[in-house]
Formats: sequence, structure tokens, C-alpha cells
Amino acid sequence: MTYSWDCRTVDTYPTQGELTDVVYNVHWRLTGAEGEHSATVIGTQHLTVETIQPEGFIPFESLTHEQVIAWVEEAMGEDRVAELNASVDSQVAALITPTSVTKTIALPVVEPVVTPSEGEGEL
Repeated sequence: MTYSWDCRTVDTYPTQGELTDVVYNVHWRLTGAEGEHSATVIGTQHLTVETIQPEGFIPFESLTHEQVIAWVEEAMGEDRVAELNASVDSQVAALITPTSVTKTIALPVVEPVVTPSEGEGEL
């Protein structure tokens, strides 16, 4: 299974103290793919100052996608990331080997029988 994160959409505080465009929330999408099958889970992750500034503030213009992914994974913790991966794994497995399939039975088309109502018909 190959996993990929999309963490490009973020919410920011326009100003916080002397800082500008401070990221506090990330809208994420985790996709897992195996061959031609893929599945996605989505959500948001709130970030705290401790998560995003352990080595000092990074200006918004200098942020990389990889940095934001690292923040999201750090804020979630290993267990939550493992749960999300397992959810994607399960969805892809169900696509590869379905346990249930919805089908439509092909029946011959039957023309409706129209009977004249009372008062209609022959004169």
C-alpha cells in the first residue's frame, strides 16, 4: 500500500502577537493506493504552538508541504495515524475482494395491461 497526504489547505490567524499568517488548523486527506484501487479518508487537525513551533516560527511563505504533513502526524500521534492507515487498508481490501456486491436482475420488460375504466370504452 502506498500512502499519500494532502495537507495543502490550512486555516491561519492573520495576526497573533507580532506573527502573521499563523497556521492553527489543517484540512487533510490521506489516500492509500494498491494497484488500480485506492481509498481516501479526510479530516481536520488542530495544531498547537507546541506542535508547530518546536524549532521556532516558520513564516507562511516558507512552509513546505512536507513540514505541514509532519505537523499533522505529530499532532495526531502514531496510534491515530496507524488507525487511519488501517481504515484505508480496509477500504482498499474491500475493493479488491468485495464481501458484498449489489446487482440488478435482468427481467423481461412487461408491457402494462390497460383496462378501460367504468364509463369508458364502447359506445
